[in-house]
Amino acid sequence: MEPSSAPPRRTRVPRLGLLLAVSLLTAWIPPTTAQLTVEPVPPNAAEGMDVLLLIHNLTWDPPAYLWYKAATADQNFHIATYTPNPEQTTPGPEYHEGIRIFPNGSLLIQNVTLEDAGNYTLQAMNNFYIPSGASTQFRVYPKLPEPHITSNQSQSVEDEDSVAFTCEPEIQNITYLWWINGQRLLETTDRLQLSLDNRTLTVLSITRNDTGPYECGVSNPGNTIRSDPLTMNVSYGPDAPTISPPDLYYCSGAKLSLFCHAVSDPPAQYSWLVDGRLQQSTQELLISNVSVNDSGSYTCHAHNSITGLNRTAVENITVFGPVAQPSIHVINTTVLERDRLVLTCLTDDAGLSIRWTFNSQSLNRTARTRLSLDNSTLDIYPVMKVDEGEYQCEAFHLNCSSKSDPLWMTVKDNPEPEGPGLLPGAIAGIIIGVVAGVALIAVLAYFLYCSKIGRASDQRHLTEYKPSASNHSQGRSDSSPEQIDEVTYSSLIFNAQQPTPASLSPRVTETVYSEVKKK
Repeated sequence: MEPSSAPPRRTRVPRLGLLLAVSLLTAWIPPTTAQLTVEPVPPNAAEGMDVLLLIHNLTWDPPAYLWYKAATADQNFHIATYTPNPEQTTPGPEYHEGIRIFPNGSLLIQNVTLEDAGNYTLQAMNNFYIPSGASTQFRVYPKLPEPHITSNQSQSVEDEDSVAFTCEPEIQNITYLWWINGQRLLETTDRLQLSLDNRTLTVLSITRNDTGPYECGVSNPGNTIRSDPLTMNVSYGPDAPTISPPDLYYCSGAKLSLFCHAVSDPPAQYSWLVDGRLQQSTQELLISNVSVNDSGSYTCHAHNSITGLNRTAVENITVFGPVAQPSIHVINTTVLERDRLVLTCLTDDAGLSIRWTFNSQSLNRTARTRLSLDNSTLDIYPVMKVDEGEYQCEAFHLNCSSKSDPLWMTVKDNPEPEGPGLLPGAIAGIIIGVVAGVALIAVLAYFLYCSKIGRASDQRHLTEYKPSASNHSQGRSDSSPEQIDEVTYSSLIFNAQQPTPASLSPRVTETVYSEVKKK
């Protein structure tokens, strides 16, 4: 039985050993790292530029770097071998003075030429001098000449001419570029057109806004060179001229100065016409002392000799005659405080406006100041000390005016006691009230007097018809002491308003007694 079971035991041992060997090998395999690469900076260069072959993903410090100008490590195209320690460069057949190798292994090629373009290979050695390689390539393009712009028009007229700009010189296998006002021209429009090779730019119906500047550029993958800016001369105008100042009314004797300006390139030529007659061929029209005869139609004529265009502007100027000097009428130039001051501005001209000044300043209106509807009369009441000063009135119409001579008003102290003064109307009312009161008292006195006389007469009349005393006073003597004379009193009260000061009582009461005595 044992011989039959032995083979299975012999076959199990090799399998276990194989699995153990695989696991050990797997444990000792180093992890995968990034691949070593070389990057040219820049990848496309122009003649005369510097190119750096920069190494990436180098995770160890190689004892030696080997560079080749080929797609492989070909000894026939060996550039140089560089060792950092000690630092030493051993040149090969492709080495030249413009080549430099840095301690990190990167290769710098200075002032490259067309012959420097092509493939490059790096071998970085490890401590066992086993190389790790990487390859790259870059291109070198011819250096471009500086371009310039030519034009088919040295002077163009707005809305009439079309201008073609050409970028010089003509070069094969390059790209032409354009900039307008510093902005890259990326697409054409209805007015901007490019030739098939982009070398010629045409501006149709050029305007004043198309003056530029314009720039062209020549470009290849290695570099781009721009021309100097070119500004286009575009003639335009004149636009409608303007006349300044815009005043239409002047006073006789004033200075008339009119200035005309029109937007134009080249600058416009100007002339002035008054009522259709040529006055001056200048931009400014000056009349130092105008009169009424200078009223009329003033025309500015602007002309552009390049565009041949003409524009005009017209102003109708009216010159008024001089304003007569006004005068100030016043009753007295000296006034007392708390009195009324009335000043009247008199002028011989009709339809003029009036304004007042006090001490060379515009009159300050207060609650004590009143002006008539046409401002010709100035009324100040009550006058105060601050109203003393110099008064002037001015008569004016539009731009024409004339001032009166200055009038000095003096304000003196009022000797009357200070306090609220009575208006003339109030004083008249008091006087009338007093007279009416006196008259009323006289009438009442007369009425009482008449009443007293009447009653006495009635008493005498009754006595004459009185019965005998014996019939009325039996047993009582007429001389009896009990006989008492009867006296009747009547009183009347009168109130009268008196023109008395505030310190006195406003009412005075009088009592009149009348006596009636029976006999």
